[in-house]
Amino acid sequence: MKTRTDLSHVSEWVFDLDNTLYDSSADLFKQIDTRMSDYVARLLKIDGEEAKRLQKLYYVDHGTTLSGLMALHEVDPHDYLEYVHDIELSALAPNPRLAAAVAALPGRRFVFTNGSRRHAERVLDKIGLNDLFHDLFDIVATDFTPKPHADAFHRLLERHVIDPEQAVLFEDLERNLETAYALGFSTVLVTSNKDWSHEPEGVRPAALGAKPAFADYVTSDLTNFLETKALLAPKT
Repeated sequence: MKTRTDLSHVSEWVFDLDNTLYDSSADLFKQIDTRMSDYVARLLKIDGEEAKRLQKLYYVDHGTTLSGLMALHEVDPHDYLEYVHDIELSALAPNPRLAAAVAALPGRRFVFTNGSRRHAERVLDKIGLNDLFHDLFDIVATDFTPKPHADAFHRLLERHVIDPEQAVLFEDLERNLETAYALGFSTVLVTSNKDWSHEPEGVRPAALGAKPAFADYVTSDLTNFLETKALLAPKT
């Protein structure tokens, strides 16, 4: 494995979508989270409190709520994805600085999300980053195997013939970065000042100040990081 001292070697730029390519202050996850609980409640004919408990349990135990529902209740994943991502995007706005920074990156650029391709397309269109990525690699493309499972990463690497030693992953969830790091990716943890204390461990994105051993870099400002540090920044 290469010694990670900068990102000048990177030719494959891989970005998570939610709470990474847009700021968590948009709070899209709150809408998605509500719709996930509603789906579980309707499916299992249970009240909202129990549905929320099961939703979080499935997320922690299976990587995503969907994976738990597929494993335990044989749900139609396409029906689920369409329902939970049918959300309002008015909190998002075009981000021309980020678009310019992403466009300037040398090599190929990917979105790697546990959500749906349609959700990624809608979000990227709203923030002005559509047409900047080589591919949007979604949960369907991984055959419904979510990050942080290594198989999800292997499917991305194999589909696009990516050498992880030449790749970097930007993520807000620490456990997803841990897998990438073990595979040879350089890693950037995107943190937030949002209060995630209501979420159980394994669900909540990283808070400000966190720097796990498997994160080569930590930033709370992705745009600034890409503009000023993406190519030659030393590890700190």
